[in-house]
Amino acid sequence: MNTKHIVILLIVAALMVFPLLFVKGEYGGADDQAEEVIKEIDPQYHPWFHPIWEPPSGEIESLLFALQAAIGAIIIGYYIGYFRAKASQ
Repeated sequence: MNTKHIVILLIVAALMVFPLLFVKGEYGGADDQAEEVIKEIDPQYHPWFHPIWEPPSGEIESLLFALQAAIGAIIIGYYIGYFRAKASQ
């Protein structure tokens, strides 16, 4: 790896860590908003089930969601590239 690659890696790492450290209270999902609306409509409502493990913060939940999306994109990209290369042979 040359210096250019290391600098790019450091910039990417900083862009990933910066929001987690300095942006507070900005994270929220549609699930939380829906739950609030449901409780306004029916205060007696109780969820059918609870998650086995809940992330300690919204930031971690967002990170795990983004990681899941990235893994899915890698898998889809791999198969598209694989079949495209196979078709061109």
